[in-house]
Amino acid sequence: MKKGNTLKLTTQGKSSLFARIDNHLKLEAIFKDGLPVRYLPYILYTTLLVVIYIGYNHYAEKTTREIGKLENQVEDLRADYTTLKSDYMFSRLQSEVAKRAKSLGLEDNSEPPEKIIVKKGEY
Repeated sequence: MKKGNTLKLTTQGKSSLFARIDNHLKLEAIFKDGLPVRYLPYILYTTLLVVIYIGYNHYAEKTTREIGKLENQVEDLRADYTTLKSDYMFSRLQSEVAKRAKSLGLEDNSEPPEKIIVKKGEY
């Protein structure tokens, strides 16, 4: 049904959520002469706050993803460190050093080392 400059749609006994909100707020009375300019600064301020909020939300999500990636890298590096440290500790064993020295042609000394005692004044 058309009245003047507005178009009203009639439904068959059912009204939607937005139709109920429109009937309750009576927005047509506010905007019948157009958008009131006095509300424009409030609308722009609210829009600016919403844009800033969305930007910070995206920044926080990006930072969270980056933290997750860095935590995974730290775990990988910790595992590498543990592996390398255990390999190093194993290679320091006397038996492992003897095996590597044997491949160079060196042998383990079968005699115990001799202790050298120097008395004061005798050089």
